Amino acid sequence: MPNRPYLFYELTNSICSTCLRKVEAKVVIENEKVYMIKHCFTHGRERVLISTDVEYYKRCRDFIKPSEMPYRWNTPVKYGCPYDCGLCPDHEQHSCLTLLEVTERCNLKCPICYAESSPVKGKFRSLEEIEFMLDAIVKNEREPDIVQISGGEPTIHPHFFDILDMAKERPIKHIMVNTNGLRIANDKEFARRLASYAPGFEIYLQFDSFDPESLIELRGVDLTDVRKKAIDHLNEFNLSTTLVVTLKKGLNDHEVGEIIQYGLKQPCVRGVTFQPIQAAGRLEDFDPATDRLTLSEVRQMIIDQSEVFNKEDIIPVPCHPDCLAMGYALKMNGNVTPLTGMIDPDILLEGERNTIVFEQDENIQKMIFKLFSLNHSPDSSALSLKDLLCCLPKVSMPGQIGYDNVFRVIIMQFLDAYQFDIRSVKRSCVHIAHPDGRIIPFDTYNLFYRDEKEEMLKKIRAEVEMGRV
Repeated sequence: MPNRPYLFYELTNSICSTCLRKVEAKVVIENEKVYMIKHCFTHGRERVLISTDVEYYKRCRDFIKPSEMPYRWNTPVKYGCPYDCGLCPDHEQHSCLTLLEVTERCNLKCPICYAESSPVKGKFRSLEEIEFMLDAIVKNEREPDIVQISGGEPTIHPHFFDILDMAKERPIKHIMVNTNGLRIANDKEFARRLASYAPGFEIYLQFDSFDPESLIELRGVDLTDVRKKAIDHLNEFNLSTTLVVTLKKGLNDHEVGEIIQYGLKQPCVRGVTFQPIQAAGRLEDFDPATDRLTLSEVRQMIIDQSEVFNKEDIIPVPCHPDCLAMGYALKMNGNVTPLTGMIDPDILLEGERNTIVFEQDENIQKMIFKLFSLNHSPDSSALSLKDLLCCLPKVSMPGQIGYDNVFRVIIMQFLDAYQFDIRSVKRSCVHIAHPDGRIIPFDTYNLFYRDEKEEMLKKIRAEVEMGRV
């Protein structure tokens, strides 16, 4: 009997990349790669590369942990995923990180922007609107892990520091500001004032490339000097910073290792987040057939280009293993020691019983790592695996070891209409606060719920009610 040229691995649901209607999708393995094959009755067949690493794709299933729910749901289940956001009771993960967009305006007009921001778009949200959105986040989470003040460009909001004060007044564990760095670079006193919000405060700094031409293609302007000045000011005040790299295939992906090494040398930098472009919003000079990067490709680039991380050091994040991968290292006295590869995956999800213990000599020059039972001495310094493998580590160690010494590398892949997998999107833990109080997964917000896109969604919902979708 003839065989198909692929291995049929699993079945899921996706959406047509043209009309966004729900379609059935096969996940197949062929030529050591993983593809999604879907068929829309109107727009035909699509075949999308979703992973270049079969072993890693399968391994992600071993990192699934029990779902953590929010304390309340925002919408009922009526039309089915992804048309009920959110969060609806069918969602499988609370908000590890919630974006609070305080403005649609920006002081740049980047050729690639999921929010399609610009100097002339939209308005600044009022403090009353922002307070309502903050309260909605807190009602869902009670003590939100991370709230990221975003936009647009949040630092241009005329009441920016009032917004930070409002966030600080609430039981939020960690506040981030998502910024292009222009104001930090051009206003040293602004950076000094930001530093007063530490601890529990971090800058999420756009940092795509060292190459002026690549920056112009991604951001519309050469930001080389802006990045340098911003980092100088952030280093001066030791203000915790994550470098955020938007990756486009063949443009800046060869700089992955260089950016990691640069980050390791900056006192203020706590890590680097790599985000392959999500095919949503404004996309100039971008062909999703040739310019998309998969998580597995970015992971391999970190392994190949980095002088720190190897294959066992970049592993799936249990809350959303399909779309999040992470590696940690410890920075001490000029030395960098990877941590994640020391975790035994067979005991990864057993919870608090498994910890990494740090033992040190009197000069804190030598770090010995080992897995240890929670029945450790009261004098021991232990970091729970559960606490380590989250978006931000809960670091509580004596002496000179603290959050400043932990360096993380994250791959954050957002689903778009091409590789959209409803099985996976139900685990999304990065969400956006809607002005009306809904908390919506990042992946679906940019496809269905931003601006005029909700008008299109109304048509799909009407078709669902008539039984046509």
